[in-house]
Amino acid sequence: MSNEFSQNPETPRQLADHFVEALCDLDPTVGTMLGMRPDEDRMPDYSPTALNARAELGQRILNQLDELEAAAGEQGFNELEQRCADLLRDRIGVELEVHESGENLRVVRNIASPIHTARSLFLLMPQETDQNWAVIARRLGQFSASYASLRETLEEGRRRGITSAPLQVETVIGQLQEWLEGDETWFHQFAAKGPEALSRQLQEAADDAAAAVAEMRDYLQQTYLPAAEGTPNAVGRERYLLNTRRFMGASIDPEEVYAWGWAEYKRIYAEMCELAEQIKPGSTPVEAMAWLDKNGRRVEGVEEVRSWLQQMMDTAIEELDGTHFDIAEPIKTVEAMIAPSGSAAAPYYTRPAVDFSRPGRTWLPTLGRTEFPIYDLVSTWYHEGVPGHHLQFAQWAYKSKDLSVYQTTLGSSSGMTEGWALYSERLMDELGYFDPEERMGYLDAQILRAIRVVIDLGMHLELTVPEDSPIGAGQTWTRELAEEFLNAHTGSPAEFVTSEIIRYLGWPGQAISYKLGERAWLNGREAARKATESRGESFDLKAWHMQALSIGALGLDDLEETLAKL
Repeated sequence: MSNEFSQNPETPRQLADHFVEALCDLDPTVGTMLGMRPDEDRMPDYSPTALNARAELGQRILNQLDELEAAAGEQGFNELEQRCADLLRDRIGVELEVHESGENLRVVRNIASPIHTARSLFLLMPQETDQNWAVIARRLGQFSASYASLRETLEEGRRRGITSAPLQVETVIGQLQEWLEGDETWFHQFAAKGPEALSRQLQEAADDAAAAVAEMRDYLQQTYLPAAEGTPNAVGRERYLLNTRRFMGASIDPEEVYAWGWAEYKRIYAEMCELAEQIKPGSTPVEAMAWLDKNGRRVEGVEEVRSWLQQMMDTAIEELDGTHFDIAEPIKTVEAMIAPSGSAAAPYYTRPAVDFSRPGRTWLPTLGRTEFPIYDLVSTWYHEGVPGHHLQFAQWAYKSKDLSVYQTTLGSSSGMTEGWALYSERLMDELGYFDPEERMGYLDAQILRAIRVVIDLGMHLELTVPEDSPIGAGQTWTRELAEEFLNAHTGSPAEFVTSEIIRYLGWPGQAISYKLGERAWLNGREAARKATESRGESFDLKAWHMQALSIGALGLDDLEETLAKL
């Protein structure tokens, strides 16, 4: 890092790193996620008291930032420090608004909730030594207390009439049940990987954790769900705009974004129709993808697909390094993994530790499948792996010493990171990496993200379906209509589409960050190219990529302008 953690920070970057250390003290999730505290054995406290403590810390940091700005006087900070200061103000400021609104009391949703984070922690912990497993055993033994603290927060929300919608609650109940099914629960399967010397302690901890999951499931079913009845899926304009700022670091014009998303949907669908004619003459895009599901190239076997994805990422690193990126040695390690049961349907990525002691990892939910058509995997793994999430997050870890840990981890928002991942898919298309099968999968991923913009805004703001829509023209968007529309335009399995719609309803504003982020990256690249060529110089895409990946986190309000100057 650029500096030692300091109790008396003198610059915004020092203050940002002080904030990270203080967050690690408050929330053990942070230290584990960043790989900064490998021996951390505490489970997170999700109680209202803990939420208040985090908000108080955020306010103290902003107060200290005010003091630093006053001390800097008219001269102000240099560009690097100012960028960090702006990020702190934006990210902490919106989180304080979220806390004040009570939004963090309704955290039951089918993805990325504390219910899921508490389990996912164990997948991020070192597992190489007996000592590592002793830490795991101690932490697993506290799982029940962590879930109990979360129930305190849910009860506070219930008392204040702030609850998640029944659809989210019912979905999570089903997920928790899946964790417990089979001859052994997920916790017992995980604990069985530990050393024989700790088997009894791990077994007892797994028993307690499984009992805690059953207790949470029953609480949600018997107590929380009845209280949630009547809570609408649609969050309304005020909550939606707050969440979009949270996920993107940007304010949006919903009507402009809705119209743009619809235009993107139509543009991509036209391309898909042309490609479908090449793949299976006379077919629609969905029919062509159904044909590829049965007749296209595929990988058979769960371990085989994991190995295939690993080879794909290794090959991408080898071919892109030195041509379109300069990839540092620590970044060249990324692991393909199979997601645990009871996860949401979408693939995902977990970041490397700041010191690379834990590599970046991509995760594939199998949904019980053992055969995997490749047409819908290739583009997705460029998104999740290389040059997508892995290349960005690992480069950030590599540059933490020059920026701050906060700028390269906790300060990031979905708009910048998912925008880069979607840009990466488009880059690989521009570079000619897709054959017709794989390009259909790429366009399928693209149209999903465009339709997300439309239906996420449409469902939450209860907007009218455009008059030129093939489905539901003139009607108000509902969950059912959104699901019908998405099923009619994507090759994804019906269970994936259902999971996605539930995700959008439980995570308002997150789904639109992908396309809006990609738009910012593309606009920034085009502006940088034009500026370079106006000076009579050639635009160096590799150099631009590496500069863009080395600036750390920015909100979308600042990203496009910054990229244009590179």
